Amino acid sequence: MNEPALIDSLLSDSHTIAVVGYSAKPDRPSNSVSRTLRAHGFRVVPVNPQLRGTTIEGERSYDRLSEIPKDLHVDFVDVFRRGEFLDAVVDDAIAAGIRALWFQLSLGNEAAAQRAEAAGLRVVWDRCTAIELRRRVRARP
Repeated sequence: MNEPALIDSLLSDSHTIAVVGYSAKPDRPSNSVSRTLRAHGFRVVPVNPQLRGTTIEGERSYDRLSEIPKDLHVDFVDVFRRGEFLDAVVDDAIAAGIRALWFQLSLGNEAAAQRAEAAGLRVVWDRCTAIELRRRVRARP
């Protein structure tokens, strides 16, 4: 969990990221991080049952990871849910065949991340994708 090589690999080799807990409200962290991801060339797939099938920035939203069509390959999932919901996110990711989960800052319930890792998923815990992207950009020669 949180190996620098894993973080670098996810950010350099990925194209499509599902954002669980995506909010259409511009002041929410999931929205601003998703904007940053899009600005860096990632395709962002919103996952939030409150958005039920709406189109956001050209992407259809889904209620759950397992509802994303299999032909839309998700490289990893960026999770913006409180700790009490993380076990359900892990279960959904496993059911959907997701291979990597990235849990955002201060979510709580690290046991859910450990369970995901024990199930064979690659896991980044308590890190922000936007911060890590900016760190990579600054580190480039």
